[in-house]
Amino acid sequence: TEVTQKLEEVIMIWIKQIRQVLVESEQIRREADDLGPSSELEYWKTRMSSFNSLLDEIKSSRVKKIISILQVARSKTLKQWKELDSKITIAANEAKDNVRYLYTLDKFFGLLAKAPPVMMEHVPSLMTAVCMIYCTSPYYNTSERMTSLLLKITNQMINTCKVYLCEG
Repeated sequence: TEVTQKLEEVIMIWIKQIRQVLVESEQIRREADDLGPSSELEYWKTRMSSFNSLLDEIKSSRVKKIISILQVARSKTLKQWKELDSKITIAANEAKDNVRYLYTLDKFFGLLAKAPPVMMEHVPSLMTAVCMIYCTSPYYNTSERMTSLLLKITNQMINTCKVYLCEG
């Protein structure tokens, strides 16, 4: 029972740390007003990396051994642990899925950044791709996420126009 108690203390520390990571990941992002759409892809790539690292740690043999011992001991801390494990898995899947979908737009991001202001030829294809993401992504199809992405696309168009005007 002493070993079980020590392991439960360790699990509770991990639970507290994981909850903190989840809370921070759900906070509203504060971003500069002129960020382009590539920053959205970078954000999700970073988030994917963070959650995948956390998942790797949770799935490590050391953690699995501790969980197994606590299962045998019928520890009450495992309910909280399983909930957090599920939330981390969902967050990792969301980030992975969002990166996959945003990569389909990546070719347009470069075109928007380098094209002259007469970039209208790229816009229909870009909007079709954005629409595809909205219609098919299980995670990225929220009003908040789409607004953020479309705002960044608009910012990129504005920045491209500014550069063009300053050069001309």
